Amino acid sequence: MTNNKVHLTKEGKERLEKELKFLVEEKRPKLVERLSQARTAGDLTENNDYARAKEELEFLDNRIIQLEEMLASATLIDNGKQKSEFVCLGCTVSVKNGKNTNQFCIVGEWEADPANKKISQSSPLGKSLLGKKVGDEVEVDAPAGKIVYKILAIE
Repeated sequence: MTNNKVHLTKEGKERLEKELKFLVEEKRPKLVERLSQARTAGDLTENNDYARAKEELEFLDNRIIQLEEMLASATLIDNGKQKSEFVCLGCTVSVKNGKNTNQFCIVGEWEADPANKKISQSSPLGKSLLGKKVGDEVEVDAPAGKIVYKILAIE
């Protein structure tokens, strides 16, 4: 993993810590036990359960390392608790596109969830909104063409 800072909200950090704890304290010990039992089942070259368990353990260990590195380099974002004049990481932005009005929360890449209106600061819309203020218009290149959003409010 790179040395780049990972931007997380308090909730996002807690979610990753909970996942890490579950993987380390519950899932990994069970998988190690399964691997140990499969190892005793005979010839390892023809033991599919052993091969699957070993593969799963490697995948799980990589996820644990990824989570540990992410949390070690995490920078907490305010999550919009302060009133800001400009769109920033952690704030919620109300925008209008034509007749449609939407609210988006600007978050780090690891918390992005467009279906729940959480967009990454590095997404095309996120990049366009950062640093703008109420009344500004931003133009975003989308697969369907250019979309213009007007900023209505920043929370």
